[in-house]
Amino acid sequence: MRTLRLSPVLWVPAVGMLLLCVPAAVRAVEAPGVYDGRILDATTGNPIGDALVTVGSTVTRTDRQGAFHIESEGGTLAARAVGYRRAALPAEDLVGKTTTIRLPPLTVKALYLSVYGIGDRGLRNAALKLLRETELNALVIDIKGDKGLIPFKTTIPLALETGAHAVTTVRDMPELMQSLRGRGVYLIARIVVFKDTPLALARPGWAIRTHDGEIWRDRENLAWVDPFQKDAWSHTIDIAVEAARIGFDEIQFDYIRFPDTGGLVFSQPSTEERRVRAISEFLAAARSALVPYNVFLSADVFGYVLWNSNDTFIGQKLEALPEQLDYLSPMLYPTTFQFGIPGHRRPVEDPYAIVFKSLQNARLRLQLPPVRFRPWLQAFRDYAFDRRQFGGAQIREQITAAEDFGSNGWMLWNPLNQYADEGLSRWPGKKEAAVGGH
Repeated sequence: MRTLRLSPVLWVPAVGMLLLCVPAAVRAVEAPGVYDGRILDATTGNPIGDALVTVGSTVTRTDRQGAFHIESEGGTLAARAVGYRRAALPAEDLVGKTTTIRLPPLTVKALYLSVYGIGDRGLRNAALKLLRETELNALVIDIKGDKGLIPFKTTIPLALETGAHAVTTVRDMPELMQSLRGRGVYLIARIVVFKDTPLALARPGWAIRTHDGEIWRDRENLAWVDPFQKDAWSHTIDIAVEAARIGFDEIQFDYIRFPDTGGLVFSQPSTEERRVRAISEFLAAARSALVPYNVFLSADVFGYVLWNSNDTFIGQKLEALPEQLDYLSPMLYPTTFQFGIPGHRRPVEDPYAIVFKSLQNARLRLQLPPVRFRPWLQAFRDYAFDRRQFGGAQIREQITAAEDFGSNGWMLWNPLNQYADEGLSRWPGKKEAAVGGH
């Protein structure tokens, strides 16, 4: 079994069968121990192969029978597997014993809330109402948004220096996280990587530039940091680690790419090989830093990346991405397929085909199980074809396509954070709950 030495960290399990991982204070346990056991599906009792198991600073994977063996200084025995919830147990009581951990299956069905959406009581409570009353069970929350802003009081020095925390929309993020976790909500931290105006302006040596030497800005007048600048990576990784520590189940990187604009100046020549290597190495560095926290790792990619054989000129080459990720999250908004796909010149007229055929094409290229994919779906008005509204019928078509494919759920994107129950399966038996203002 492959092992990896990492920084020790303590995890405190939540009460109950789900055993959700809740991070606590970091400490080391000096006495090494031997840990053996199996990871099983909590519903079927079947073994889960290739599950990730962590004890203190040591990480391994289960074999086909779900068995693991670790020798480590310990702290907490933690486990996770694609398609399941996380779990953790105090390791001190398990030395020399055969331990069985049962992971509950989970299919994620999420809404997105921006830096402002998570802090706005009206938008947040509207989203939570849908989670109470429909099939939804997860939230994707901006922890570093498109403008480089962090919605809560961070402790990261560079974020304090750049003013990334200047707009605090959530006064007490740990309290809000505890409230959401208590309702069983699966929590995904969306972190925008290279589009980062505060960082680019605070560290101009890290910024992408134009040929006349000016800091380049995109169509939204936002500056980016150069993905080749490895010194800039640690800022985003530090934010990801902070999100993991406060209890997010998954870290999702967005804008993990080069700009889709030509003629820009980087710190080294922008060849496909170099771009792909930069993205892969960033993800590897992030994964190394995050593995001890037992969080899942995902990344958002352009929809056309699933069809193009090159890196789409942005560093996202399909075959180079899965190695460092638990989930691949393609943005399969029909609106963004301006050139169509084979057999479908007007994608907005057949949302099902766009989602299903794109996922199927990627699966065949990568030879990965469908559960490794979780797509973004369109819940906003078309802007590229006829400006049709994507309402319940179109949303349901996309959901059905993702489910027919067998993906690990789906996520709905609306930049205004305005969602309705149209197209969603209603669960009238869901328990009513309220989350107060923060």
